Amino acid sequence: MTHLLLIMIYLAFISLGLPDALLGAAWPTMQPEFGVPLSFAGIVSMIIAVGTIVSSLLSDRLTRKWGTGVVTACSVALTAIALIGFSVSRSFFLLCLWAVPYGLGAGSVDASLNNYVALHYKSRHMSWLHCMWGIGATLGPYVMGYVLTGGGIWNDGYRYIGLAQVLLTAVLLCSLPMWKKSERGTGEAETHLTDDLSEQPSERPMKLSEVLHIPGAKEVMLCFFCYCTVEQTANLWASSYLTIYRGVEPQTAARFAGLFFIGITVGRALCGFLTFKLQDAQMVRLGQVVIALGIVALLLPAPRIVSLVGLIIIGFGCAPIYPSLIHSTPSHFGASRSQAVIGVQMASAYAGTCLMPPLFGLIANHITVALLPIYLLLALVVMAWMHVLLMKRAPVQDKNR
Repeated sequence: MTHLLLIMIYLAFISLGLPDALLGAAWPTMQPEFGVPLSFAGIVSMIIAVGTIVSSLLSDRLTRKWGTGVVTACSVALTAIALIGFSVSRSFFLLCLWAVPYGLGAGSVDASLNNYVALHYKSRHMSWLHCMWGIGATLGPYVMGYVLTGGGIWNDGYRYIGLAQVLLTAVLLCSLPMWKKSERGTGEAETHLTDDLSEQPSERPMKLSEVLHIPGAKEVMLCFFCYCTVEQTANLWASSYLTIYRGVEPQTAARFAGLFFIGITVGRALCGFLTFKLQDAQMVRLGQVVIALGIVALLLPAPRIVSLVGLIIIGFGCAPIYPSLIHSTPSHFGASRSQAVIGVQMASAYAGTCLMPPLFGLIANHITVALLPIYLLLALVVMAWMHVLLMKRAPVQDKNR
């Protein structure tokens, strides 16, 4: 049963990634049809992000009441409805309207599934599952591109992805008895937590103020905030940095910017094997060191190829940090608190994604885009320091995780 559930979770993570990059791929076609400025894609993204933050913060309450299986199935169903809503939208207002359930569906399932895997599976699966998200995020734009080059319209691309989510919802609903059996503790589990960590979650969900008072909670929130600052700022602005400051051809810069996320995805696949030898904290430190090497490559007054390779190195460095931080959450905070803490972690991550890349945009616009490596380095230093404080204030209780 454990293996069947794991297959379901892998499928769910691919499903999470499928729609994530669709808007960027389809917007050049959608924007003229809606007759809105090019920048209005940011409004849709912001609505989705706000919904995701809200549902992440509610994930503890929802999961305690309904269980991971029900939350996952309902969240995927909500995402499916939103994507089909996108496919029939004929105005920008309707697009914004459907962005609300899209965001609400994405956040709770992300937090709930991450917590379930952190509690029940070894670290390698967390790395591989986030690799599956990357595969989904890569496949989504490919599906949209295939539809558009085949003479279809952007609505069809959203419809196909939406129907795939409907199919996954049906499979998840059929699997609910397995989820319930597992959550009652009658199924097999890959990981066996110590007595301190295997306590049953209390019936009452934790308030945000209570979570913030847990030793180490603020530090881990800042870790996620800074990680997403590095990942998303590098993803959004690296191509501009390479073109404007380093003089790289736009086509070459775009290709290497695309390799950044491929580096993260491939890196997570490889990191799954490294976790056989390294613990979560060691994986986080390894990723931070590799990111630092990539930033140094961007800073060096060296040939352009060094900067291009540096960007890929940053992508590889990002690979182990996010899944390893999530997987270590029950070890730092205990099983009874992990869902609440992971929900807050997800909200912090999405906040970093929303706020920090636009902030660098203002810096690039009013000062210079050449400051990108310094911006990334500052975020990395804060993340590394917060991780050190996390290890001191909420030491790992299970050394085998």
